[in-house]
Amino acid sequence: MVFKLLAGLAGSLLIAGAAYAKRSLSGSGMAAAVVLGTVLYAFGGVKWYGLLLAFFISSSILSHRKKQEKKQVEDLFAKGGRRDWLQVAANGGIGLLAVIGKTITGTEDMWYAFYIGTIAAVTSDTWATEIGVLSVRNPRHILTWKIVEPGTSGGVSWLGTAAVLAGGAFIGLCAMLFEWMDSGRMDVLPIISGVIGGLVGSMADSVLGATFQTMYHCRVCGKETERAYHHGQQTERIKGYSWCTNDVVNVTAAIAGGLAGWVIAT
Repeated sequence: MVFKLLAGLAGSLLIAGAAYAKRSLSGSGMAAAVVLGTVLYAFGGVKWYGLLLAFFISSSILSHRKKQEKKQVEDLFAKGGRRDWLQVAANGGIGLLAVIGKTITGTEDMWYAFYIGTIAAVTSDTWATEIGVLSVRNPRHILTWKIVEPGTSGGVSWLGTAAVLAGGAFIGLCAMLFEWMDSGRMDVLPIISGVIGGLVGSMADSVLGATFQTMYHCRVCGKETERAYHHGQQTERIKGYSWCTNDVVNVTAAIAGGLAGWVIAT
């Protein structure tokens, strides 16, 4: 166990340090990522740690692509491209609970299926955000189906939905390969769990974003934003609940995706 802790710490420091240098993580985000990665490797092994890396590396690559084209829309989001510790916890914290549950109960298959769905959900949501904002057509509100401005919470597009499915399939494929490397067992069920978990998690994210998430109106640019301050001015809260931040939405979506992954696998 000591060796696995040290190996997980060394690998996490290397990867999180590189992400910090690339401005994908803030200082607090780097610290949280090191803790998360170390624990996942020590108590889960390669197949648990590998899925976290698949999410983090793919999402970081996408976040740095076409930054200029996405800047105007991303400026409306609560946080920028550098993930802080709350974002790391929101995206990976439920997975951490899954590996702890696996360790306590000694039943890995159930918890790993839940973990696949969780990572698929946060991956799909991130891919949808990073790719969907590049859509040439305005998104539609998930509940009313009315056309809304890009960046509107609860907005969905065909490009974003395709990214959701691709992200879930990517995590499912990685899970299948890591399982094969770990046990020699080849099974397509993780791919199905990844796709369904990613889709359910992203839908939960969009619905919560459209209903409960707190949103503000900027008096300067007239746009809806997740920020309490925009263009240096305090914004006006127009809907949602103050406790329902983007991080809360992400945690809820991760849980929904995890439950979907678990149901598919049982």
